[in-house]
Amino acid sequence: MADNFLEKHYEEYEKRKAQWLRRKKHLPKPKKNITQLERPEDEAL
Repeated sequence: MADNFLEKHYEEYEKRKAQWLRRKKHLPKPKKNITQLERPEDEAL
């Protein structure tokens, strides 16, 4: 095998990981469904 094989692959992994993290940070967060959190007007029911 060539010299620095593991180092080269690790550098490629770090680049891919950095790209993934950058994309992950810019994704919109899922919105919570507000209708499920509403309580009935009369809680005695």
